[in-house]
Parts: sequence; C-alpha cells; structure tokens
Amino acid sequence: MKSSFIFPGQGSQSVGMLSTAADNWPIVEKTFSEASSVLGYDLWHLCQQGPAEELNQTTVTQPALLTASVALWRQWFFADGSTPDFVAGHSLGEYSALVAAESLNFIDALKLVRLRGELMQTAVPAGTGKMAAIIGLEDAEVVAACEEAANGDVVSAVNFNAPGQVVIAGSTAAVDRAIEACKSRGARKAMPLPVSVPSHCSLMKRAAEELEEALDEVVFNDAVIPVVQNVTAKPETDSTVLKSNLVKQLYSPVLWTDSVRAMSELGVGTAVECGAGKVLAGLAKRIDRDLKVFSIEDSQGLKKALEGFN
Repeated sequence: MKSSFIFPGQGSQSVGMLSTAADNWPIVEKTFSEASSVLGYDLWHLCQQGPAEELNQTTVTQPALLTASVALWRQWFFADGSTPDFVAGHSLGEYSALVAAESLNFIDALKLVRLRGELMQTAVPAGTGKMAAIIGLEDAEVVAACEEAANGDVVSAVNFNAPGQVVIAGSTAAVDRAIEACKSRGARKAMPLPVSVPSHCSLMKRAAEELEEALDEVVFNDAVIPVVQNVTAKPETDSTVLKSNLVKQLYSPVLWTDSVRAMSELGVGTAVECGAGKVLAGLAKRIDRDLKVFSIEDSQGLKKALEGFN
C-alpha cells in the first residue's frame, strides 16, 4: 500500500497553532526562528499571540503555514518516519509539498510565498474581489451558475475541494450574483468567505506574471518525491513542469478532489496531513472513504500516523 503527505493552504491558520507541538518538539520553534530571521519579524510570536487580523493577512498567512508544515515534516523524520510515495498541497500547500520533495529549499520557498502573498494582495484592490463557499451542489451546477452570473465580469469555480464542496471567486458583484444563482439551483449553503483576495481566478493573472519572474531567479530541482499538482491532478517530478504549473496555479482552479482520487488510483491507501489544522484530513475522507487519514500536528497524532504508516 502506497502513502502520501498532504499539505494545507490558507484557512488552516489560527492563533495558537502548533503550540502543543512546540511544547514537545524543539524543532518546531527552531524552524519558526529560521523563518523569522528571513522575514524580519517574530513569526512564532505572531502565530501564538496574534492578533488574528494580522495573522489572517495573506502576506503573513502564507509564510506562517509554510513554516508550520515544514516544521512538522522535519519532526516526522526526526521521529523516524519514512518517506511517502507522493506529496500534494492545497493551493499554498503546494509550496510545502515542493520543499518536502526537495524541489525547492525552505528559504527560497519562504521568500516566494511572502512575495506571492504581496502580489495577490495588490493584484485586486480591497473590496473589489470576493470568494464564497458553495455547499451541497454538483460541480457542474456550480460552474453553470458562475457562467450565468458573470455578465462580463469575472467569477468562476476555483477550488474543487470535495464532492459537494466548491469555492468560487471573482469580482465582488459577480460573486454575489453567483451566490444567488447557486442558491436557486439548490445549494444547501452559499456563503462569502472572510478572505482578502479572490484566489485562483483570472484576476490573478497579472500577479502570476510577476511571480513567474521571481520563480525564474530561484533554483528548482527535479522532485525526489512525485508532486501531485493542483493544476493537473497528476504526479510530476520534472523541475520545468513543476515551476510552470506553479505559475498557472495562481489563476487556475485547485483540482483537489481529482488530486486525491488520482493518488488513490495510484495505490495510495494512507494519507498524512502535515500542517496546522485538520481541514485536508476531513476533505480526504469525504473524497475517498477507504483512505486511512492521519494528522500530525500533535504528539498523539504523530504516534498514530507512525503506527499506521508502517
């Protein structure tokens, strides 16, 4: 039976995250200290003390979640965990997956996600973009609702997270129209999300162009572990392909449902969420009920994962 590690993206952050882990594992605070020296502020203090409004700013959230995932990845191997057959990350989490696969080094990834957050924040003026979660509606119905609501504006399905759970993004007015269109088609819930940027839609193309320039200055290696990427839902190891898909990811949908299913079809029976929270663990079980899923953000979770992995 094959295995995978999955790395969370924005939305998994919370004030106090990984505090229990740090009490038991010195490597956690050490990793955050390494990140703080690059960022120029005390990232660990901000994650522990907040305020939440600052932690939830995408320019802070992205480095924080990357660092949390890398810290737990390091702890996994310190505890004699074995190397998974595949890695994948949800949106921002793909950068964590690339660090795990040794395609990117941690410091370069940290600088990239900080820049990524800045570019995303400035690409769309505050208040002009929006995201919303659509619950209880088939993917095709969500796509059709967005097409119906666009009226020349941008709105599209951007995160296919699990069956019956899709996130849409675009200009504020168009997203509001799409919310109503989804409700009229029978969505159980259609609600705006408290995020500052409309990720993974065409409004991010300019940010992607600037990010591509930065990516060209960074060393990308071929991945030592296949990375199932958001844009293709296929495992990739070639550094050129990995980098190209990372650029496209910024303005393209996250095919998370397809990614988990692809890993299952490749023989993955065990998935370990490596990062703050347990969002992806829950989604993975909804996508594939036969999948054994673990989270390693605390000692108990790590112990269970090590037992289930071996």
